[in-house]
Amino acid sequence: MKFAYRFSNLLGAVYRQGNLSFSKDGNAVISPVGNRVSVFDLKNNTSETLPVSTTKNITCVGLSPNGSLAIVVDEDGAALLISLITRAVLHHFHFHKPVNSIRFSPDGRKFVATKENVALMYHAPGKQREFNAFVLDKSYYGPYDETTCIDWTDDSKCFVVGSKDMSTWVFGAERWANLIYYSLGGHKDIIVGCFFEKDSLDLYTVSQDGTLCVWESDTELDGLVLKKSPDKPKAQRQEEEDDEDRVEGEEGEVIRGKHENPKDKDKDKTKNVRYKMMSKHFFNKEGDFNNLTAAAYHKSTHILVTGFASGIFHLHELPEFNLIHSLSISDQRIASVALNSSGDWIAIGCSRMGQLLVWEWQSESYVFKQQGHFNNMASLAYSPDGQYIVTGGDDGKVKVWNTNSGLCFVTFTEHTSSVTNVTFTSSGFVIVSASLDGTVRAFDLHRYRNFRTFTSPRPAQFSSLAVDVSGELVSAGAQDSFEIFLWSMQTGRLLEVLGGHEGPVSCLCFSPVQSILASASWDRTIRLWDMLDSWQVKETLPLTSDGLSVTYRPDGQELAVATLNGEIAFWDPQTAAQTGSVVGRHDLETGRKETDKITAKQLAKGKSFTSLCYSADGESILAGGQSKFVCIYNVKEQMLMKKFEISCNLSFDAMEEFLDRRKMTEFGSLALVDEGAGDGDGVNINLPGVRKGDMSSRRFKPEIRVSSLRFSPTGRSWSATTTEGLLVYSLDGSLVFDPYDLDLDVTPASIRKQLRLQEWASAIVLAFRLNEKALKQEVLETVPHEQIPVVCGSLPDIYVEKLLGFVAACLEKSGHLQFYMTWAQNLLMLHGQKLKNRSGSILPTLQALQKSIQRHFDNLSKLCDFNMYNIRYAVALSKQRGLKRPAEEAEKEEEEDEGLSEGMSEASLEEADMMLS
Repeated sequence: MKFAYRFSNLLGAVYRQGNLSFSKDGNAVISPVGNRVSVFDLKNNTSETLPVSTTKNITCVGLSPNGSLAIVVDEDGAALLISLITRAVLHHFHFHKPVNSIRFSPDGRKFVATKENVALMYHAPGKQREFNAFVLDKSYYGPYDETTCIDWTDDSKCFVVGSKDMSTWVFGAERWANLIYYSLGGHKDIIVGCFFEKDSLDLYTVSQDGTLCVWESDTELDGLVLKKSPDKPKAQRQEEEDDEDRVEGEEGEVIRGKHENPKDKDKDKTKNVRYKMMSKHFFNKEGDFNNLTAAAYHKSTHILVTGFASGIFHLHELPEFNLIHSLSISDQRIASVALNSSGDWIAIGCSRMGQLLVWEWQSESYVFKQQGHFNNMASLAYSPDGQYIVTGGDDGKVKVWNTNSGLCFVTFTEHTSSVTNVTFTSSGFVIVSASLDGTVRAFDLHRYRNFRTFTSPRPAQFSSLAVDVSGELVSAGAQDSFEIFLWSMQTGRLLEVLGGHEGPVSCLCFSPVQSILASASWDRTIRLWDMLDSWQVKETLPLTSDGLSVTYRPDGQELAVATLNGEIAFWDPQTAAQTGSVVGRHDLETGRKETDKITAKQLAKGKSFTSLCYSADGESILAGGQSKFVCIYNVKEQMLMKKFEISCNLSFDAMEEFLDRRKMTEFGSLALVDEGAGDGDGVNINLPGVRKGDMSSRRFKPEIRVSSLRFSPTGRSWSATTTEGLLVYSLDGSLVFDPYDLDLDVTPASIRKQLRLQEWASAIVLAFRLNEKALKQEVLETVPHEQIPVVCGSLPDIYVEKLLGFVAACLEKSGHLQFYMTWAQNLLMLHGQKLKNRSGSILPTLQALQKSIQRHFDNLSKLCDFNMYNIRYAVALSKQRGLKRPAEEAEKEEEEDEGLSEGMSEASLEEADMMLS
């Protein structure tokens, strides 16, 4: 089995904080998700998370005008220059302070980043490889408080910066003689947005209290004059610089330029740029105070979009300030808004809800609407074909995600408390979920409804769940009454209550080959219940510590149990004997939290694995728990094969092994001093059931952990629900050259020679020995359709499995459905018995084939149904019209028919007479 799993996608989180951006063509939204960046393709309805990450949560993203580069900056000011074409990091840079906003100039030559009260203009990185991609050009000082927003003129000559000190500053990107810098007042709150009009120096400024100011400039962009730099003595230049003075404007704004000297009017007739406030508008007209939190402006259509803390957003047409549209999307604060290049789509991000919307304002419809779990994810499960993933969260929602698109397509909200466990039935069309609200619910993926609700006689909080292979028995374990409840899926009735455990039931698992239920409990036992023999206990397996997770091997011949002391024990369920164990405590390597008073090494002794999953072939087991690491162990050798670090985000707690020395004081850790626990007398113990930390504390950082993980049935990927979201790791075999039994005579030329000689089987064998995807596809598609059964029959056994796997991969994306289905059918029919003997190794390939066929079946069945209903409707419509024809038309047609028949009869009589004569 290969272990080259790499991060491929992040599901379950669509937006956290920071600014949203549209791609150059306006068809994709670029959204910061924690310390990663996700790209949502709105045309193809897919999502992709870039394989790059910062050390802390991202606060702002700047896109180049050509859409090929992006600069992402995290909370500490660490920046990454990313290529959006190759998805690679090109350069690292550190601003040493938090950056509030970053913006490229329209010509792509420069970009401005604002930190504290300074605006820094850098030369934008070019196409040539440079030692330092970020070269500082100028620093602009002016605001007295932190800067908030930036905008450029269309010709990149000037830019404007908004500030928390209620002022807006216009700066020249070059050394203009009539515009050095200019300050605008007029607001009574923090500036949220400042925007230039198209091809003009006219300005719009928006503040947090809901005020819009319209500023008009007396100078066009063409009126900006470059400052001359004659060769003058230093003393003379100093005197001229001392002549610069401040000139007060009418509206209280400050003009900073060259003081006009009457003597110099004849020499230089350039007039300083002046601004005048034309109008002032207010959003909160009724008097209810509602903070304006986000703003965006589209210059071509003159549309201003504003988002508010109450979840409302407005569309206004400027400069008349005409209200076009107003909509409330939620009751939470809108954190970011953005407009695409055509001005049709508005992206809206809500950080508290984890929500991302794209609204088409002209048709008043949603183009895109996604929301993750806004609390921790608790569990996940794959569908039998690996096409869907279902997740349950602490917010009481059950969401179903498509693994191909990475998007959620249905959300069930019937639960009223945290969802603790979810699973699919063997058919793949029914989802079962258990919750702390005392119900187990079954959802139908055909009609998207909750069709069964299972409850217990006495209220109980269900913490574990399992469904048998037939999909008929549903079992759930209670964490307060220590009982296991069994229901019938068909009738919805309670069949039995299994008692015997002396502690909370932490995990349940049905055997995949027998009707036996395994239950793990905190009473240090594993009990095997026989479903056929009156639900009696078949075996009781003693454990050395509390049982946390139990799972069967896919063939049902082995049982793996994770216990509280950090071990994974392997049992033979037939003989009730332990066959081995793995001590995983040292592999967890947990980090030290800020408020912990013991070292990470001592802390790791109390950590354990909380979730286990066997691979499809049963040779490996995946384990995760209260740590940022996920481990893969070889079951036979009982050794660690690979360890994955699921996150490097220092914004989470328990990430670093050692405390930061910069946060240590003479009284101890700064976090402990802030909490008032630095004396060490009291011992802070979390309340029972608390999984996220103390949210009542002044500073709250979520702790990194893995709550659940599963292998995909195809074996090509695995997923884990973590504090970050749903992480998907998959095998990336497209860029790996992995030849098999390579020899000197195995070349592309020799393979094509065999094709010309029509030696199909030999060409296929040579292509699979070279193992290049494009060449294998070329050879396979060259084989004539009628020769496929002959070629399949003459293939060596070792290449049958390889060819079947390749056919499954091609079938997923290719349009030649019948061709590849013929290959698959012949391979399975001719070599079925041999493949059956190697069922363990061939299982992932067969499941990948089933996934591909099922996806095409779903798509084609919908299309066929649609066409069939359309044809039926057309036939019915034509019949209806035929019955409702006017009587006159019918009579007229009848008369015409009679006249035609009479004419024909007369003509035929004349012909007969002529023949007789």
